[in-house]
Amino acid sequence: MCRDCAHTIHRTRNHYGWDRSIEPVARIAPGETVAFECIDASDGQITKASTVADLGRMDDGRVNPVNGPVYVEGAEPGDALKITIDGFDPSGFGWTANIPGFGLLADQFPDPALHLWSYDREIRQPAAFGAVGKVPLKPFAGTIGCSPAAPGPHSVIPPRRVGGNLDVRDLSAGTVLYLPVEVDGALLSVGDTHAAQGDGEVCGTAIESPMDVALTIDLVKDARLAMPRFTTAGPVTRHLDAKGYEVTTGIGPDLMEGARAAVSGMIDLLSAETGMDPVDAYMLASVCGDLRISEIVDAPNWVVSFHFPRVVLG
Repeated sequence: MCRDCAHTIHRTRNHYGWDRSIEPVARIAPGETVAFECIDASDGQITKASTVADLGRMDDGRVNPVNGPVYVEGAEPGDALKITIDGFDPSGFGWTANIPGFGLLADQFPDPALHLWSYDREIRQPAAFGAVGKVPLKPFAGTIGCSPAAPGPHSVIPPRRVGGNLDVRDLSAGTVLYLPVEVDGALLSVGDTHAAQGDGEVCGTAIESPMDVALTIDLVKDARLAMPRFTTAGPVTRHLDAKGYEVTTGIGPDLMEGARAAVSGMIDLLSAETGMDPVDAYMLASVCGDLRISEIVDAPNWVVSFHFPRVVLG
């Protein structure tokens, strides 16, 4: 994948939670490029042959494996890692699921559902969602993080100030990410790669897809960074703007309830206009729709909007 990579973190060198006591699998100098062979969020439990029944058989202890950790020489608490995301080598396979008890509308969708994707890994053409839509692809790593200072283990699921399961779709090729360092060596790990995702990842999964990731890892001394930040290489939404958007809203004093109302409205709209089953509309919205705070100053009510790109529907 990466001719310039000084190290490769193979897919077997992974762990399932943050813990500063985990021994690093590699030590690198600042400025070196590293390849990570990332497994999907199911740790390979979902395959091209899987059915919805396999969701109920998944081992939750193997969810969201991350490759690493990598020890960065000279990194100390108070520093920041400067991570340039060089590129991705996707696998061509992915999956999206509604997992009972998980997701923004878990109470509305209690039953499991699974959609399997295939896409052209060389030219990355849009992946088809049945006969209804084609989702433009934008590979990124959902989880990039350093080890927390507090003794572990810690779940890999929630994001933290040192990064982790950020699920920010704009952490794609060309983006430069800065992460706070809390432990000597930073102990960086990467995983949870996605072929595409909407802002919000509303059903709880994106197009979960194994792929290789190349990162150039540098060090900013005494950065005193409070939270992760990043710089994109260019526009972040142009690839979905061609035909405009359908937009639904949620309005009220609670942002979470507003988000739920906006997404529910979009599911109703997509189901009515395309004939999709509501759970399919929910999963499709998760991989390509964007949840946004549109207004948060006109008390007592705030406006949350959900933007669904019309280009997906053809």
